[in-house]
Amino acid sequence: MADPIRTEPIGNVDDAEALDPAQLGFMCGIEVHQQLATGKLHSRQPGVLYDVTIDTVPVQWSRYNRRLRAARGEGGAVDIAARFETRRNRSFVYVQSPNAGLIELDEQPPLPHDEDAISIALTVSALLEAKPVTLLQTMRKTVVDGSNTSGFQRTSLVSIDGVLQTDTAPVGIDVLCLEEDSARKLDTVSTGDGEQVIYNLDRLGLPLIEIATAPDVLTPEHAKETSMALGRCLRQTRQVRRGLGSIRQDLNVSLACGDRVEIKGCQDLSWIPRIIRLEMSRQLHFYRLANELRDITSSPPLPPDRRSDDSSMEADVAKAVADFLPLSLKDVSECFSSCESKMVQNGLSSGSLMLSLPLPGLAGKFGTKSSDKEGAQMPRLGRELAGAAKLAGVKGVFHSDELPAYGIEEEHVEAVRHQLSLRPNDGFVLCLAPQWQAELALESVLSRARMAWHRIPQEVRNVVIKKGAPDDGTTSPMRPLPGGARMYPETDVPVFPITSQRWQQILEALPMTDVERKERISQYEVSDDQASQLLARELDDVYVLYASQLPHKGWASVVLENDHADPELCANVMAVKEAGLITRESMNEVIEHFRGQSPTSSQIAEYGEANGLKPADEGDLGAVIQAIVEERADFVRERGMGAMGPLMGVVMQAVGAADGKVVSALLREAIQKISE
Repeated sequence: MADPIRTEPIGNVDDAEALDPAQLGFMCGIEVHQQLATGKLHSRQPGVLYDVTIDTVPVQWSRYNRRLRAARGEGGAVDIAARFETRRNRSFVYVQSPNAGLIELDEQPPLPHDEDAISIALTVSALLEAKPVTLLQTMRKTVVDGSNTSGFQRTSLVSIDGVLQTDTAPVGIDVLCLEEDSARKLDTVSTGDGEQVIYNLDRLGLPLIEIATAPDVLTPEHAKETSMALGRCLRQTRQVRRGLGSIRQDLNVSLACGDRVEIKGCQDLSWIPRIIRLEMSRQLHFYRLANELRDITSSPPLPPDRRSDDSSMEADVAKAVADFLPLSLKDVSECFSSCESKMVQNGLSSGSLMLSLPLPGLAGKFGTKSSDKEGAQMPRLGRELAGAAKLAGVKGVFHSDELPAYGIEEEHVEAVRHQLSLRPNDGFVLCLAPQWQAELALESVLSRARMAWHRIPQEVRNVVIKKGAPDDGTTSPMRPLPGGARMYPETDVPVFPITSQRWQQILEALPMTDVERKERISQYEVSDDQASQLLARELDDVYVLYASQLPHKGWASVVLENDHADPELCANVMAVKEAGLITRESMNEVIEHFRGQSPTSSQIAEYGEANGLKPADEGDLGAVIQAIVEERADFVRERGMGAMGPLMGVVMQAVGAADGKVVSALLREAIQKISE
């Protein structure tokens, strides 16, 4: 182990971009979760996702109500994250999509692993030079946020000890796992006795590859580079899903003066450096705040490196803080009887209480909203306390540093301070909610306030999203960081041996590299733009499959314009067009008409003729064009070849179904004759 950093961390919290990762003892690892383009992992249901919202769910889809509770892990302990979730008093409604059966509803034991998913996971392992395990043992990972009907996620370790090559430096791959994806949240509804969360089961059980790197990421910018390299490696298989939500990155970030935090919701890779730097700023701020608070209780300061922490000393500090900040909740609703805030009036009239939590010595320590040099919210204790309260389902809390505000006047603040017998340096937090919920929220606030005397808590945080994109790169708390207690063996899925023969077959059938694909596409007569798009959109395999039978550039256009259609259908339609039986302009229409079918060439030609899509006779076409040009002879002589554009539209309108290239050639010839 390296020597602990002994110097105080340097840097301004309001200038995250200027923070020095090396000086601050920065550590970072990345977890990537990638959906595979197969059926579900432990049921033979298709991997279909339905484009529905809570308002458009078909009425015939069944719904099931459930409550979940945490179970003890194999070691006999209840995981901290699971224990926290059970206190939130939530219930769950599951909407059964057409690809969700008894296994998704947890009414039937799971089936063995999907074979295609195993092969893809092994292929990615080989690309990352990872070592496969000899026996695939499925584990249960406790998840009680409702996103899994069973209360756990099935996950299997596939390989370990790999390496990802990046331009900056190699990054170790600790583990590669194959696991089930969770259900998709449709809505959250507040009820009188807790939240009700509604999930769609279409995504539940889709296979995911989870790749966890070693903490070898050197800088925030290197984190982005690493994420992009992992994405390229996964897409190299051509068997992973594309599109929003199909790949998710989690960032594990720590400073020497802070601790490990897992950040979820990093969908846009361009935001990764900013998100990480703001987390660095947050950890630096709360390290310094902890030492300010320790002065209040005459506690010894935190060392600048967590490896120097003394567990017995931290236990003594925790005990002293618990005595200094006792749990003392008081109903101060009467103090707001004259409050004109509609939010307060509506809450009190509906039966909610205004509960208060005194926090001695914390006046001025909560902070008020301000922005850093890049416009992101500065870290502050008040925001963390509000985040802790929101996990109990309340919309937020009020703290004394930000009052008076929100319609709460100075007289109400003074009334609260008087009722609580507070000193000038004492702060307080208010919560307006039903009693059970307000109590849970303020207990969470107190727990987080006490943590402020220590290093930041190890926890899972989520990027703050606004209108579908990161708001400013800041994060909010989700739950405590899970521990090993949530893992235990899955007894319903048999173990699966990975033989040396199977591994050798994987090694002998690795997919083409990006360089090899680029060299292959360069052998065809396509434009640079077409080649780039075919590669970027992963359509090069489809293109190459039929390119030898069709005009290269034309076939590239058809593939790019109809990337979701059946390639064989597209090739067949283009062959009919090349035979002169339908027009170029009608091809997309014909492909759309026959989508999901397998028509013969004769059927395609018959459809074209019946619907006026057959090209006009070239002789008749020439006569029509010649007449149009002669009628506008003065215009043609004046404009020369500049008349091509205006006359092209006139001709196409006159001839109806016609091949644009043929029309263009005949029109050019007719214009040249008159111009001469």
